[in-house]
Amino acid sequence: MTHRITLAHGDGGEATHRLIGEIFYPAFGNPALLQGGDSALLELPGAGRLALTTDSFVVHPLFFPGGDLGRLAVCGTVNDLAVAGARPLWLSAGFIIEEGFPVADLRRLVEGMAAAASEAGVQIVTGDTKVVGRGQADGCFINTAGVGLVPPGRDLGAHRIRTGQAILVSGPVGGHGVAVLSARAGLAFETPVRSDAAPLAGLADAVLRAAPGVACMRDPTRGGLATALADLAADSGLDLWVSESDVPVEPAVQGAAEMLGLDPLYLACEGRILLFCPAAEAESALAALRDHPYGAGARVIGSVGGPGGRAYLRTAIGGTRRLERLAGENLPRIC
Repeated sequence: MTHRITLAHGDGGEATHRLIGEIFYPAFGNPALLQGGDSALLELPGAGRLALTTDSFVVHPLFFPGGDLGRLAVCGTVNDLAVAGARPLWLSAGFIIEEGFPVADLRRLVEGMAAAASEAGVQIVTGDTKVVGRGQADGCFINTAGVGLVPPGRDLGAHRIRTGQAILVSGPVGGHGVAVLSARAGLAFETPVRSDAAPLAGLADAVLRAAPGVACMRDPTRGGLATALADLAADSGLDLWVSESDVPVEPAVQGAAEMLGLDPLYLACEGRILLFCPAAEAESALAALRDHPYGAGARVIGSVGGPGGRAYLRTAIGGTRRLERLAGENLPRIC
């Protein structure tokens, strides 16, 4: 194996097979992947509906405090399945690699993917590798698709949001956005900020078991918490009210955001769940979230109002501010 990716690694020949055999199989190895066919053949574990999602990851830089492109590619897709109420089962992984990319960096990314997949209890069962010429990409991009199983009777979504329900978030927001921005710009804050990137299947399962009335979950990635609330308000046709003083933001994130002129409510998270449940189940849901390592900072942040379809923030100084979808490139290539 050479020390850098060459165009030959993407030609489907001997170099490609060596790349797969020496990098991907050792990291992701499982019976379905090792079949080596054009498709992975998978046995469904039981009754229910399938959830299918896909996402592409182009974050810059590839490595940042608290994560890397590989971990992000697994967490993002696992979390899309988890907030749909599905138990994530299998992932695919497609790599687009620039000629000259260091093999050592590719190995680090693959190891990050393998660790996140193991933590989430999913298998990477199929994939693809393409190599493009120098200057035709920015190191490495990854696409992942995921399949999960939704148990019979489980139905989550904006169509189930009702007036009076409680709104919760599983932890402080904005950490991923600040971590990536600081790495990109070479900024050093007095208190380092780490990405919150994490696979949330276990956390989602715990809260669904503790609060079976959970109506909707969403992971507030690009556009942050504010955009997720604006989307769900529009989709449900109901007004959503959250309190600025109840939304958790770590002091280091708040300080960095103020210095950079950014609103932490619009900064991306990659390890947080926004959820809606009956008010009577809010304490049970909160307890379940806080009992999990990725939900220790969970808070009730608001409630669902009447018809309207808008999201509002009750500000810390007693005012009211409408939360709208993010407009413009607040922070491109964040995931």
